[in-house]
Amino acid sequence: MGTQRRSFPTMHEAMGYLHDGIIGNLTFAKAWYTNKRGPIGHGKEVPVPDWLDYDLWQGPAPRKPFIDNLVHYNWHWRWHWGTGEALNNGTHEVDVARWALGVDWPNRVTSNGGRYYYKDDWETPDTQVITWDYPQGKTITWEGRSCNKYPVEGLDRGVLVFGTKGVALLDNANYTIYDADRKVLKSGKGNENVDPTDTVSASGIHLDQLHLKNFIDCIRSGQTPNSPIPEGHKSVAMLHLGNIAWRVGRELNCDTSNGHIQNDDAAAALWQRTYEPGWEPKV
Repeated sequence: MGTQRRSFPTMHEAMGYLHDGIIGNLTFAKAWYTNKRGPIGHGKEVPVPDWLDYDLWQGPAPRKPFIDNLVHYNWHWRWHWGTGEALNNGTHEVDVARWALGVDWPNRVTSNGGRYYYKDDWETPDTQVITWDYPQGKTITWEGRSCNKYPVEGLDRGVLVFGTKGVALLDNANYTIYDADRKVLKSGKGNENVDPTDTVSASGIHLDQLHLKNFIDCIRSGQTPNSPIPEGHKSVAMLHLGNIAWRVGRELNCDTSNGHIQNDDAAAALWQRTYEPGWEPKV
């Protein structure tokens, strides 16, 4: 689900300081991801490659013909299969932002942006800003720029957490906490060099293994994992809400008990998808 930072020791350390009030009341968190992805062109229908089980690959998605610019990665940018950069990379930092602010479901969601850089088969936004407002008087934003790599705070991806007495910069497994005069109060650094554009393990293999180990250990022991399923669900669903707001082109008002969209039938219809017969989830 992209919530592996909940197993990083330095992130637990940083959250301890933040939740203990080192920079006061936490009111706002800004998360971001930047990259420089090129155009994907216009795909054409071709025979399925011998090496690909296309039926298995499509999974629960209703069947469509195979096109030559879909696999391995560009399915992310097509609404039929993917959810854009928001749920490709946004989940990692947005989950950290929500963890820091200690919020659950938003009462208001807005999203702006578009496919600005190229004219091709890419359907999801390559430039997107999502904002979530919470009834506790807190706000989270996520800025995604898939085709412009200019950094924020010198980083391709990260989270800034603003409090009434200072700011925290959370960078993957690193953190620096400043007071209101930009004096460093606390800092910590992870023990692994990472590549934020690595499609296999942007966080670093060792750090991701900590998360996998925790999950397996909890299956064996019955303990609660570092990233409980309900928490992962909230972080993923809030990004889906951001995409829904963008697709319908308006603000969403949500039930703060469960995130459900209120008084907007067209937006609420996007809360779920149509499944290929025989692939419907059984719950």
